[in-house]
Amino acid sequence: MLFNPQKHNFHYKDQESQQLMQKVIDFFEAKGLKSIKKDWHDKVWNYEFVDFMKDNQVLATLMTPEGYGDPSARWDTYRNTKFAEIIGFYGITYWYTFQVSMLGVAPVWLGSNEKLKHKAAQLLQEGYVCAFGLSEKEHGADIYSSEMKLVDKGNGYFEGSGSKYYIGNGNEAGLVSTFGKVENSDDYVFFVVDSKHPQYTCVKNTVNEQIHVSEYTINHYPITAEDISERGQKAWDDMLNTINICKFNLGFASIGLCEHAFYEAINHAAHRNIYGKYVTDFPHIQRLFADAYARLCAMKLFSERACDYMRSASQDDRRYLLFNPMVKMKVTSQGEEVINHLWDVIAAKGFEQEPFFETAAHEIRMLPKLEGTVHVNMALVVKFMQNYLFNPKDYPVIPHRDDVANDDFLFNQGPTRGLGKIQFHDYQQTYDAVKLENVEIFKQQIAAFKDYLLHHSPSQDQARDVDYILAMGECFTLIVYGHLILERAQHLATEDILINEIFDVLVRDMSHYALTLANKPSSTSGQYSALRLMQHKPHHDQERFKALWQSIYSLSGSYTALD
Repeated sequence: MLFNPQKHNFHYKDQESQQLMQKVIDFFEAKGLKSIKKDWHDKVWNYEFVDFMKDNQVLATLMTPEGYGDPSARWDTYRNTKFAEIIGFYGITYWYTFQVSMLGVAPVWLGSNEKLKHKAAQLLQEGYVCAFGLSEKEHGADIYSSEMKLVDKGNGYFEGSGSKYYIGNGNEAGLVSTFGKVENSDDYVFFVVDSKHPQYTCVKNTVNEQIHVSEYTINHYPITAEDISERGQKAWDDMLNTINICKFNLGFASIGLCEHAFYEAINHAAHRNIYGKYVTDFPHIQRLFADAYARLCAMKLFSERACDYMRSASQDDRRYLLFNPMVKMKVTSQGEEVINHLWDVIAAKGFEQEPFFETAAHEIRMLPKLEGTVHVNMALVVKFMQNYLFNPKDYPVIPHRDDVANDDFLFNQGPTRGLGKIQFHDYQQTYDAVKLENVEIFKQQIAAFKDYLLHHSPSQDQARDVDYILAMGECFTLIVYGHLILERAQHLATEDILINEIFDVLVRDMSHYALTLANKPSSTSGQYSALRLMQHKPHHDQERFKALWQSIYSLSGSYTALD
């Protein structure tokens, strides 16, 4: 289940992708852990990796839609997520450079300026990274309040002025997609600038990290119509759709970090003898590893299935708009839990400067906080709850999408509205097909949650209480999470012992979230009683647990980073 670079146990349908990913793995394995950690401690930006990507046309291959680059170039979400997981395995610095380059170039592909698209393709071939100039210091995620201005000077000429904050790659990007407003109008606009232009100033790195999260300003920066990718409502839609397309990768970075940390933790624990016993012989250590492994496998199963829905999306099937923010929110938050479990195992070892774990423990927090705000995504997710739980629709079954194809629809998503009208296939059919003990208990919890919604639904005041709605959203999210986990597990013929252990964790999580919601100050006695019915103890089978533990323990020594 876990990615192992030294075995490269990913599947690709085309030889070109296999060879490209192997080159990436070889680059990092040859660089070695000591060099990776030295760069991390010294906060050296990843010029070496950027040069490697230029020499091997990595960004040009992965980020150029079909028809604008070489024959092997396409926007293939399956391939991009594998790349994100691979480089996440070695650290967020490398993933972040890729991630924000994708964010930077996507508005161009979404826009209507064909000349600019060909320019972007050329810049990628020349090895430039890109940046996404969206957030501002005083407004953060409040994009409505953007103060970046584009002034119309007449005759097709404009000047851009303003500042952007928290902008990855703003130090070196050859193409910086900048979001703002046209002065003296209500029009939003996307235009591109170059970080090396005299009217562009990279003010500072806003974080004390190896990654460069820039503050930049432009002052009377000359812009022509050829530099504008989109204007008006379409620019706003392109901004949101860019986030839909690209921030999906956050979950896969989290998975990669956790996989590397897991190998280090099991290697350390299996060979450390204290009090006359190996650390892995202690029951509480086995439980911590089992929970970490179950959560990590669940992250992978859900994210891979969500990728299928992304690739199969259309105007008639926008289910990905629920699954996508869950990868950004739920999967990255679960990554924190995995690292917490592993850190409880290795204890002080997690602070040492030589192992990768120090990096993983620090960087895992960035994904749900620096790059994706959990609260914003949860507020989006709950908009789908009514239709998902109570108003299903028949759809053709979506297969696993690892085929060689350009994901055309992602750049033709259309307006970002009508979320409350999106319907979903009946999740109960997936759950009902599985008869494992902990899945059965989880189904009882789902039924109790639906009863709470039908008979003790939030009042108008509670519906306006973000704290209450966020807690309720945690319960709903788990139902969707389990649904896609089971779908992907069916594709892979995942062993029952692992599925049972994953749902052991989900049953406990649902009980925790239900209790949290029940104890909110505004909860009524009826709500409290209904939510208490969601609290269950998972089914435990010692023989099943032993079998799972043996498969986890067998991972010891299967991957060791090269110096």
